[in-house]
Amino acid sequence: MRCIEGEPMTIAIVGAGLGGLTLARVLHVNGIDAVVYERELSRGARGQGGMLDIHSGQRALRAAGLIDQFHAIARGEGQDMRLLEPDGTLLLQEDTPDDAPLERPEVDRADLRNLLLDSLPEDVVRWGHAFTSADNGLLHFADGSTATYDLLVGADGAQSRVRALLTDARPAHIGQNVVEIGIPDIDHTHPDLAAMVGRGNYWVLGDGLSLAAQRNGDGRVRIGISFYNTAEDWFATSGIPFDDPAAARARLIELLPGWDSRFTALIAACDGTVVPRSITTLPVGLTWPSTPGVTLLGDAAHLMPPVGEGANMALLDGALLGLALAAHPDDFPAAVEEYEREMFERTSAAARMSARMQEILTSPDASRRMLAFFSRAEM
Repeated sequence: MRCIEGEPMTIAIVGAGLGGLTLARVLHVNGIDAVVYERELSRGARGQGGMLDIHSGQRALRAAGLIDQFHAIARGEGQDMRLLEPDGTLLLQEDTPDDAPLERPEVDRADLRNLLLDSLPEDVVRWGHAFTSADNGLLHFADGSTATYDLLVGADGAQSRVRALLTDARPAHIGQNVVEIGIPDIDHTHPDLAAMVGRGNYWVLGDGLSLAAQRNGDGRVRIGISFYNTAEDWFATSGIPFDDPAAARARLIELLPGWDSRFTALIAACDGTVVPRSITTLPVGLTWPSTPGVTLLGDAAHLMPPVGEGANMALLDGALLGLALAAHPDDFPAAVEEYEREMFERTSAAARMSARMQEILTSPDASRRMLAFFSRAEM
């Protein structure tokens, strides 16, 4: 940590994801400068993933002064839900009225990130800065350059390098492996499948297996096929030839014996995108002693199963840390301690809920238990 009397305190944020950008925006709204260092070369360097269900995170967007702009890009129809069993039995269908409140709207992750980027002065984000280490108030980047800081915020995701400054905790595999596939422009290329999936989320839950289809804002349907209770190296023995998309789709269909032909038709219609993802999480309730000069937010602090809480918690982390710093502009350690105390409690509760959802998904009667969960019979 570097602090020179008479000079403004320097806040360095590593990672231009949703949490880091929200922090930068809330600080900007409150007249506090920050610099965001991002390893990617530009905002369009890679795809940003699919749709996000934003609920509690709307509080953060209000603090950032962006709630109206968010509502303009959010998809209320994304709140629709269909839940089925592998034999085709429909267990739940929730269709959202067009005038329904935007309580849990879906938004394209890229659109939300662009909203946050566009709300910041152009020079706030420094692209092409891959963080490697920090010591004595100095950041080190992969290209050999350096930068000073008084407060370092690790917003650098699941594989955070900043995390090592605070804790030895590392993400661990939770027995879930996902294959991502998708159908572009589904309304025009496969209107029958488009009608089946509907406007929002489409879930098929089996014994140790699930298929989740999700509408994206660009007309693509992203599909994730999850294999639960599988080892971290399961992909190596799965027989899925990821270098041959057509053969990979055929193998995925083989791995879903007895599933209704409508679901296998959904897989057969996908394009050449076949991406394996092993799911990892940080320990539920992870904390660390508050340390002057460094803290974490988002997945760097509390990586959870992908069941709809991670992005919301990251947005709230960024906003609440920004508000704490604005309330204590001359006492960063006090601001960080205040933020971490609230963050640990809030995100631990979210992580416990996410772990409970994960336990339901891995159970033999997942579809019926999930139906009970959505109807609040288990709440």
